[in-house]
Amino acid sequence: MADSDNTTTLPFVIGWQGDKQNGPERQAIDPALGLWSGWQQARYASLLLCRLQQRLEARVMANTGIPALTSGESASWQISVAASEASAEYAVAREAEVFAMTKALKFQDAIPSVAALSLAGIIAKLDMIVGADRDIGDPTDFPWPHIASVLRDLKALAGDLPVYRPDRTTTRADVARHWNEAGKLVTALSEDSQRNASLL
Repeated sequence: MADSDNTTTLPFVIGWQGDKQNGPERQAIDPALGLWSGWQQARYASLLLCRLQQRLEARVMANTGIPALTSGESASWQISVAASEASAEYAVAREAEVFAMTKALKFQDAIPSVAALSLAGIIAKLDMIVGADRDIGDPTDFPWPHIASVLRDLKALAGDLPVYRPDRTTTRADVARHWNEAGKLVTALSEDSQRNASLL
């Protein structure tokens, strides 16, 4: 079924491989494609927040604030304050990553309730399922390699999904929203902790 240029897209799938790869027209045709697009966006935002969290974690580990490692009382106080601020920022980043991952998991949880209306939609749903295999204990156990095999077969027959290209504006908005939610949570937890400490 492949053309001479090595593409393997069947005529009824060509419509979703145009320039407007993540456009609303494609998602209106098949809700499974909209689900896949939202999942990709959520995963991308969580990846960015994960990287930020790792950088902040490294900074917290470098700025321990341990007085024995500093040259004087003033320097130890400054390092301690910097470590405290870095720790707070790290806590927010960690929670923001959790919010982003939770959003991606909600898209995965919606897979059974969304009907695919095309081969592209079926491929999108399987792509999400196979993409979740890194969140499980052993992706080499049944049925994960078998599902991945079915997905490869479908892509060989019907064509692959377009390469996901994240929208910067949407990504920034998602990251900012998760960051703000995480900041509120960390602040609330900190206030609760201080209230509980004062009661003891």
